[in-house]
Amino acid sequence: MLHCRTDPQVQGMRMLFAGQGLYQFHELWRAGMAPYTYWAEAGAKMFSAPGSWLAGMPEATRVAAGCELLYRIGKDYEKPEFGLHEVEIDGAAYPVVEKEVERTPFCRLLRFKRYSDDAGSIAGLKDDPPVLVVAPLSGHHATLLRDTVRTLLQGHKVYITDWIDARMVPAGDGAFTLDDYVASLQRFMRAIGSDRLHVVSVCQSTVPVLAAVSLMATAGEPTPRSLVMMGGPIDTRQSPTAVNNLATHKPLSWFEDNVIQAVPGNFPGRGRSVYPGFLQHAGFMAMNPERHFQSHWDFYQDLVKGDLEDAAAHRRFYDEYNAVLDMPAEYYLDTVRIVFQEHLLPRGLWDVGGERVNPAKIHGTALMTIEGELDDISGRGQTRAAHALCTGIDEAARAHLTVAGAGHYGIFSGRRWRTEVYPQVRDFIAAADRRPA
Repeated sequence: MLHCRTDPQVQGMRMLFAGQGLYQFHELWRAGMAPYTYWAEAGAKMFSAPGSWLAGMPEATRVAAGCELLYRIGKDYEKPEFGLHEVEIDGAAYPVVEKEVERTPFCRLLRFKRYSDDAGSIAGLKDDPPVLVVAPLSGHHATLLRDTVRTLLQGHKVYITDWIDARMVPAGDGAFTLDDYVASLQRFMRAIGSDRLHVVSVCQSTVPVLAAVSLMATAGEPTPRSLVMMGGPIDTRQSPTAVNNLATHKPLSWFEDNVIQAVPGNFPGRGRSVYPGFLQHAGFMAMNPERHFQSHWDFYQDLVKGDLEDAAAHRRFYDEYNAVLDMPAEYYLDTVRIVFQEHLLPRGLWDVGGERVNPAKIHGTALMTIEGELDDISGRGQTRAAHALCTGIDEAARAHLTVAGAGHYGIFSGRRWRTEVYPQVRDFIAAADRRPA
């Protein structure tokens, strides 16, 4: 009797496909697919390796291409490395070492320290202003900002928030809320030294960054010299996108019932409630399915034609794009409610730790906002709205940039970031750094 609530088989199916068992089902499916993925990887190598007798068979190139495509569709994508070991400054190469400066259960504060054996160069490096890049906690790893960090290293001491996959955090370490996010940023800014610090926030992180600095200003603490906010949802009532509409058209209970899952027992965070990375990835792909299908078909064709350069570019992009992390459920639901549904920040109604977030209290901090003309994640005007909230900042210490032809990722990564956006960010930070504290 499929309609009977007491039928244990029906209850089990409901739990498996509609409740907390979806994550377990995903892990079982992934484990079941693993042998086929390994065979596809082996097939790609056997039919393409120089000297292999299989590579000389008719249609071997197509077989190898098909096997690699299947392998990349089915494989599990681990967190990539930053891989930043060297930076070029004024034509000279400087080694770079990644160091962990601070750590909380949910985040690591990393510094990319530049080295030199020349006394004059060392003095110049020490004089560069420190910049904290606050990576978004919105599905992808902080390594998505690799190009942002690499470029900033040319003239700055660079730190970044490296968020930890929630499934790797033991449940005993407690919950992580949006309030905890704000507190973590305040801790990191104090550890670096907020009186000379410059903060670059990307996407989702613009909201907690503005809250953290507002609360520090209200308490009379030193605040960063400048804030650079890029493509963030400060006020999602401005030019709402498909991402914004989903949050506003569904009640909070829908997100609790449909996307929150318990971490399975094969991870350190077993039992923790999360918004799983695999569900987020499905959402990313569903936003532009035709584009991703075409990209994979082009990859197959590139392999058949022997266009190794374009094939390698495809691998690099999807190695990053397909690597996702689980978000703590408390933080995710807080963000949906506070940022996208109730708009508490632009309405002046957001309390963090019992204190009202009031951006008008910020005075000695310069503010730059950056938006992409074609951004389909944070619409035009959503980031610029920060200026209307930060009424205490002098007009001379403000700037806004709309990047023509750029989408969401183009404002912090790629050619436009390096040639159009970064020079203006660099000059803005330099000007803010020269102002008296």
